[in-house]
Amino acid sequence: MSSTTAVPSAPSVSVTRPNAVSVGTIVWLSSELMFFAGLFAMYFTHRTVSSEIWASESAHLAVPFALVNTAVLVASSITCQMGVFAAERFQPRRTGSLLDVRRWGLQEWFTLTYIMGAVFVAGQVFEYAELVHAGLTISSSPYGSVFYITTGFHALHVVGGLIAFLFVIGRSFAASKFGHLEATSAVVVSYYWHFVDVVWLALFFIIYFLR
Repeated sequence: MSSTTAVPSAPSVSVTRPNAVSVGTIVWLSSELMFFAGLFAMYFTHRTVSSEIWASESAHLAVPFALVNTAVLVASSITCQMGVFAAERFQPRRTGSLLDVRRWGLQEWFTLTYIMGAVFVAGQVFEYAELVHAGLTISSSPYGSVFYITTGFHALHVVGGLIAFLFVIGRSFAASKFGHLEATSAVVVSYYWHFVDVVWLALFFIIYFLR
């Protein structure tokens, strides 16, 4: 009699590839992180060299106003994520009353996020105007140069995020059917917006509170 030996079958292996757009965004944000790391290094270098100027010039900062403006930006990160949740369930617009936020879609949440981001930028412009009126300009001292360069570059990144929100909102209106492509765009923009918020929290602590 011949005996047959059962050969165990190879286990099935499934490979899940990461989303190329998400990976590309994370890599790009890593380069942006290096850019801001350079700005932080510049700030601390000038602060070490000109510590006396830092003590006198930082007195011009309106910390309570900046704190409120920061709270607006942080809250916009929450509304942005709510828009992402709506995008992930493929809901481009509200399904009920405008007053019922539980039924809001991507368009409503991202529009609110855009408004809050615009308020933050307007707040920074107002703060700049007040500081210039008080004599603190980009050329008045090393402190002024570093302050306007660091916060100014961040403000430009916020403006870039606002443009991206307009793109995603417009795309949700133009799409005949809201699907994975539109949802991915919303997720990618949220990555960028959360990154901008985290960077500002670090800047805010260093510039307004670190003594």
